[in-house]
Amino acid sequence: MAKNKSEGRFAYEGLDRVIHEKARLSVLTSLVAHPKGLVFGDLKQMCGLTDGNLSRHLQVLQEAGLVAIEKGYDHNRPQTVIRISPDGRQRYLDYLEVLEQVVRDAASAAKGAGISPSLRKLKPV
Repeated sequence: MAKNKSEGRFAYEGLDRVIHEKARLSVLTSLVAHPKGLVFGDLKQMCGLTDGNLSRHLQVLQEAGLVAIEKGYDHNRPQTVIRISPDGRQRYLDYLEVLEQVVRDAASAAKGAGISPSLRKLKPV
């Protein structure tokens, strides 16, 4: 039995649920922009999260192998540095490709339906 060509076309299976959550997406975006890593406090501020929220999201990301967390000291003060892992960087880039497809599909649909002037600014492929 042949599958319909458009079957599952808008399923977007590559939208990784671990990354897709708003706070985790913001954490990974911050870390991609800072390949040497970020100190916990700086990451917390950049993402607008509380200590507890950031800690919990980092735990999820670490368990998924997306980030590395290093605890150490700086001038005899405890310091936690978070870096995106090589696998995390690749999964993030793969996620962005799927997200870009979502935007292209939305722009194309908006153009065809004549809706949402803000979406019409996007360039469909």
